[in-house]
Amino acid sequence: MQSPASLAVAYRANGRKLTPQRQLIFQLMHENETHPTAEDLFAQASAQMPGISLRTVYQTLNELAEMGELQFIEIGSGATRFDPNVGDHHHAVCDSCGQIRDVHVRGAATLRPTDSTDFVINEVGVVFRGICSACETSRRKGSSQRGAKSPVQQAKASKK
Repeated sequence: MQSPASLAVAYRANGRKLTPQRQLIFQLMHENETHPTAEDLFAQASAQMPGISLRTVYQTLNELAEMGELQFIEIGSGATRFDPNVGDHHHAVCDSCGQIRDVHVRGAATLRPTDSTDFVINEVGVVFRGICSACETSRRKGSSQRGAKSPVQQAKASKK
């Protein structure tokens, strides 16, 4: 996603109305790596600009997507997330805290199903699901305090 200033110029060049509310959304999304929902952005924007509407947030996000400045991502959590990184990348999702991280996968664009010849692939998206290091560390601390072993520790113990 372009800088907020460059985005303002591009927005006007596309014949779109530039408002202080939209400029705030540009700032909130610029280099935002949290993959927020519209509701997340609305809460952040409301804290800085009371009176902004959820409709304005959604409309601005949709317009930015139409301009190719961000993408919608679905990770199976129910809420659509918005990603200002429109470069070639994929996602890793923590099943514990819900954090989404950008990851790069070599050769992902060439992935094809082996058993489906009657299907045209338009796009390949890889989503890794697991536990982030912060949640794993927290879980290990909790387990060691109770004397329990993590699944990884249990698997290693059973191989001995």
